[in-house]
Amino acid sequence: MRRLIPALAAVLLITACGSAGASGDEGDGTAFVAGDGSIVLIAPEERGPAPDLVGPTLEGGEFRLRDHIGEVVVLNVWASWCAPCRAEAPELEAVWRNVRDDGVQFVGLDTRDTVEAARAFIESYDITYPNVIDADGRLQLLFSDTLPPQAIPSTLVVDREGRVAGRILGRVTEATLTALIEDVAKS
Repeated sequence: MRRLIPALAAVLLITACGSAGASGDEGDGTAFVAGDGSIVLIAPEERGPAPDLVGPTLEGGEFRLRDHIGEVVVLNVWASWCAPCRAEAPELEAVWRNVRDDGVQFVGLDTRDTVEAARAFIESYDITYPNVIDADGRLQLLFSDTLPPQAIPSTLVVDREGRVAGRILGRVTEATLTALIEDVAKS
């Protein structure tokens, strides 16, 4: 029994490390760094300007972050092959439907994905906010000087003045995201 416990502990440790953010094949849902659910809210006087993110949308248009100064912008980094992204999609859409008439704009940032898979994801989860194509992750890198998305999924919140105000690493919940949006909107 004494020999079995260290061996079992080693297997559990390897399994835990592998599931907590390892890399794998995009098709198996593990090719991402998993977020830990941590939330960062930056004090208004410490916020830096968001980059001028510009990119093509899955709908065929163009999204420019600067066009949304005066609104709170929620930017969600996701991929169709990411299991936590699939789990949070209905909650993101529910929050969007609740706040879209309150000066809040949502935008998805689809990363390391095919356009066909991303469109299928949007259709499957009835996502109604725009989604920008970021096939190689370059648009994510624009946030490296402020509050970079360090996991898939990650959600950034930009305040009405165009400054990065908050971030959630990992899967969001409806309650957590709503509270973060409210905090940013009143600051």
